[in-house]
Amino acid sequence: MTDTYTPPKVWTWDQKSGGRFANINRPVAGATHEKALQVGKHPLQLYSLATPNGVKVTVMLEELLAKGHAGAEYDAWLIDIGEGDQFGSGFVAANPNSKIPALMDHSTTPPTRVFESGSILLYLAEKFGAFIPEDHAARTECMNWLFWQMGSAPYLGGGFGHFYAYAPEKWEYPINRFAMETKRQLDVLDRHLAEHAFMAGDEYSIADMAIWPWYGQLALGRLYEAGEFLDVQSYAHVQRWAKEIDARPAVRRGRMVNRSFGDPKLQLRERHDASDFELRTQDKIEAAGG
Repeated sequence: MTDTYTPPKVWTWDQKSGGRFANINRPVAGATHEKALQVGKHPLQLYSLATPNGVKVTVMLEELLAKGHAGAEYDAWLIDIGEGDQFGSGFVAANPNSKIPALMDHSTTPPTRVFESGSILLYLAEKFGAFIPEDHAARTECMNWLFWQMGSAPYLGGGFGHFYAYAPEKWEYPINRFAMETKRQLDVLDRHLAEHAFMAGDEYSIADMAIWPWYGQLALGRLYEAGEFLDVQSYAHVQRWAKEIDARPAVRRGRMVNRSFGDPKLQLRERHDASDFELRTQDKIEAAGG
């Protein structure tokens, strides 16, 4: 950084901040336009995008279905945050913070809104009695790591990811600051996973589902093209854990849902039935001339 910025006595929003998301950033909350949310045939209605926070929930729902919980069938509607869908009146009613994901559970009267990805994971775990340990000590450990992720990931995403990948200019100080913190967090995980199969011990849980879309995909080289820069291969225990979870069929399906970017073969913009994955596979076969 060559220029020194002197903050004003009172900050005012008088220009766009620049960067990839400048057109949707603003210092006020609330809806910008009227737009009702679509509602499908299942009690669980998800409004999301396949960012790491969105993937947490679709992985959870697909894991519940794989475990035999038929009541976890869901409709997943794409919220295009680049176009400002999160500021539509219906979405703001589901999540006043205007962030994906948001879940509406129509099995209750009135429907229950659930927002913040960690809250959704916990809500679904308790609703279906799955992927959360029953043992007191293990459950507490699961909660420890779930809340660790909620507090730590902003340093990876809004911190490192923003300044490394999205900011209008490359600034040395914030990139170094958040790269250091991201590597510290990877070391925290690596040391823990050296002694545990999963985050809460021997049992795969919502703690893993919360952490993997951020740190697991970072370790696999899928976030910000930062794998070499952060030397992610050196975290051997994180690598083992990340690859093991990545191989789960439900995780592979969950990664596809509400995906509208990247490899077209991995995109399922909306999901309304388990057969949608089969149809998506058939589309790929026909497109290839099979």
